[in-house]
Amino acid sequence: MIDILNLALPYFGLIFIGYACGKAKGLPESGLAWMNFFLLYVSLPALLFGIMSKTPFAELNNPPFLIATTLGTVIAFFLAMIAGKLIGGLSLREATLAGLSGAYGNIGYMGPGLALAVLGTKAAAPTALIFCCDSIFLFSIVPLLIELTDRDHPSLLHAFGVVLRQMVQNPLIMSAVFGALVAAFHIPIPVALDRTIQFLQNAAAPTALFVLGITVALRPFERVPWEVPGVVAIKLLIHPLLAFGLMLLFGPFAQPWAATAVLMASLPPALNVFVIARQNDTWIEPASVAVLIGTFASVVTLTSVMWFIQSGRLVFP
Repeated sequence: MIDILNLALPYFGLIFIGYACGKAKGLPESGLAWMNFFLLYVSLPALLFGIMSKTPFAELNNPPFLIATTLGTVIAFFLAMIAGKLIGGLSLREATLAGLSGAYGNIGYMGPGLALAVLGTKAAAPTALIFCCDSIFLFSIVPLLIELTDRDHPSLLHAFGVVLRQMVQNPLIMSAVFGALVAAFHIPIPVALDRTIQFLQNAAAPTALFVLGITVALRPFERVPWEVPGVVAIKLLIHPLLAFGLMLLFGPFAQPWAATAVLMASLPPALNVFVIARQNDTWIEPASVAVLIGTFASVVTLTSVMWFIQSGRLVFP
């Protein structure tokens, strides 16, 4: 258990340091703009490109694994949507954001670093695949449903156009795609560029976790909407169980791959849930509360999953 805490505490510690700084200093939230830009457009894309480009393409070609992990995310998304509508009486637009909270884990900020720390380099390929496929699904279904509820643009064709544009403009998705192309065609990366990418990707996790803590600290916390605990429970409990069951159903998979799928499904709701809620001016306060509660609750749930993996109690045939 000490080994697990030694792995987990640096990640949660950076979040809590950011949280403490956010509470202690009355700096405006606008000060995070350049840090968020650095994360979204520079360091995290460098991290995903580096992982994908250095993974043999044969390892990336694993359709059963892609189907299983993405299906788990799809099911969690619609379960959270249903929970939002039944418990909170949400509209379709609001329930879409609730679904995002129940399916979109912190796979960018926490996922790669944590998976590599717990499972080693063998977790690189499944981590990159999960990130890419989850992002493609979630960044397709959410804009599509949001656009369909927009009275100014009720056209299905317009909605598909918006989805396609957002996917092409998403730096995280495109960096993973370019990395896969580099791996597929064995394109050599110049030494200077490779070192620059390595330098940037090393900055991704600590910066992201610190920014996450600050952002959570700056969010108002006046009440807990009725639907939020149910949505968080789906993300932290149901989603990992779905991943576990689907690994058995679609497997067998190698132990590091299956364990990575469960670990990634156990991550708390992503900070981007709040960002997307604010961009669409819907379900903003509940999204903030879901990220806050989910992050703190995951100290117990995520650490428990890590312990099951490291202790050998989570074994796949």
